[in-house]
Amino acid sequence: MKTLLSAVALACGLLAMPATANQCGEILGHSMQQLNTRESVDLCDSYKGKTLLVVNTASKCGFTKQFEGLEALHQKYQDKGLVILGFPSDSFMQEYDDAEKTAEVCYLTYGVKFPMFASSKVKGDDANPVFKALIAKTGEAPSWNFNKYLVSSDEQTVKHFGSRTAPDDKAFIAELEKMLAANAGTEAPIKAGE
Repeated sequence: MKTLLSAVALACGLLAMPATANQCGEILGHSMQQLNTRESVDLCDSYKGKTLLVVNTASKCGFTKQFEGLEALHQKYQDKGLVILGFPSDSFMQEYDDAEKTAEVCYLTYGVKFPMFASSKVKGDDANPVFKALIAKTGEAPSWNFNKYLVSSDEQTVKHFGSRTAPDDKAFIAELEKMLAANAGTEAPIKAGE
């Protein structure tokens, strides 16, 4: 009987291994609360295998108009595997304390359709876990609002772009398209009807 139980335990452990091996890395291995809701999103379940553009945003910043360019990127590249993740932050004292006001700026003023999350810290010891992972990968903490982190679909390559890099910057777009092309080469083929 002991031998049978040991064999069953071993088999169960082996069956569980692929699930563990397929988990996300430090960037996507978290759940984050959506902006102006109580709902959380499991980043791994929702965005695994996608090329990511992670941006720390602020509603009262001179760079806030970059929301327009970010939304244009979202519209142009979402069907090619890009997901933009916006993280409002008051780390530079330019975000509202009221999530409803932040949501108004994002959704109503700029028409943002990409995922936005609850306001959180993006630098220092109190940085949210996504930004801690981005900083660890690049050695670059946000120095201001609208820093951009371009993340490969396997989370192994992360490129940092500062606030002054506009979403339509030619060098930035070239890097984005290179990552999307690399991702397209690793995705499983889409079956007819999907």
